[in-house]
Amino acid sequence: MEIKRLKFMDKTFVITLLIILIFGLVVLTSASNSISSDPYFYLKKQIFSIALGIIAIIIILRYEYVELRRYSWFLYGFSVFLLILVLVFGQEVRGTTGWISIGSLPAVQPAEFTKILLILAFADFLNNRKGELDTLAQMLPCFAYIGLPFLLILMQPDLGTGLVYIAITLVMMYVAGANPKILLTLLFSGVLLAVLLFIAHVKFGLPLPLEDYQIKRLIAFVDPYNDGQGGRGFGWNTIQSLVAIGSGGLTGKGLFKGTQVQLNFLPEHHTDFIYAVIGEELGFIGAAGVIVLYGVLIFRAINISYNAKELYGTLVVLGITAMWLFHIFESIGMSIGLMPVTGIPLPFLSYGGSSMLTNLIAVGIILSINIRGRKIVF
Repeated sequence: MEIKRLKFMDKTFVITLLIILIFGLVVLTSASNSISSDPYFYLKKQIFSIALGIIAIIIILRYEYVELRRYSWFLYGFSVFLLILVLVFGQEVRGTTGWISIGSLPAVQPAEFTKILLILAFADFLNNRKGELDTLAQMLPCFAYIGLPFLLILMQPDLGTGLVYIAITLVMMYVAGANPKILLTLLFSGVLLAVLLFIAHVKFGLPLPLEDYQIKRLIAFVDPYNDGQGGRGFGWNTIQSLVAIGSGGLTGKGLFKGTQVQLNFLPEHHTDFIYAVIGEELGFIGAAGVIVLYGVLIFRAINISYNAKELYGTLVVLGITAMWLFHIFESIGMSIGLMPVTGIPLPFLSYGGSSMLTNLIAVGIILSINIRGRKIVF
């Protein structure tokens, strides 16, 4: 039965994913070459994370995804528990208390895994409210449902992940039938309010519920050279990323030959700014190729959601797709100076065990929905 179902698997989706993963390992080898005494240190850890993710995919494919609906409240409660746990016992990394380490085991980032847990739980929550999301009053329970984990994320503080939650929520609610006029009004009102508060902070000193480094990153986004240190402070990352991508030209300088990368002028180039590595060493062709690959992956995921046999499956796939799209848009955007630096990884390319494992678990869920999206004819 299971083997027969595999013939329905979206081969284009799988092949595109494999190309991205292999490409990512090649780029990571170059990106991490100069930041460790062992040039393959990060590569080996990334391969280990991918191996764990593939095992997770195989396990997930053995089970009916609809069974997860029975555990939606447990998944929601567990995600909230993880976010509280990290606030109490978490380690601070680059200003964010978002990591938990147990003994000699590698540190994990619970916020990454909660994205999937909340998508699965929220899909069931919305499915039970199908046709009842026409007014703001009917939508309020949905905002309250996501509001609790959202506030816990902001307490870390992890603004990037908080923005991912917002993207996931709006997309899933729209797909579930929420009134689009109300959603758009809330979105534009939120953006406008954020801009006005930021301007009031800069002009009049209005206090904001953000850490000082987050505010400085926003200021540096507007003008990276106006960071109080002539571009050597919080604007440094953006400036060096733009220099790296701009110097890559059409075909790039070649792997292991990017000066901004190999001489470590560009910080976090194996994680947050992996796209700048691609731009410098593989040029416009490599950078554009990555976007094309992501486009194919997203398009096939949307196609899988369209063929899902019930709303729950559609909501789950499009929730994951929204997560990927926001990560891609934000990560590439901050590398080319179009978005503020938030430390969001590029899916399947940036180094990071928690991120890689989370994204491959998401792949397993999508493929499970894919192979069970139609009836098998014997």
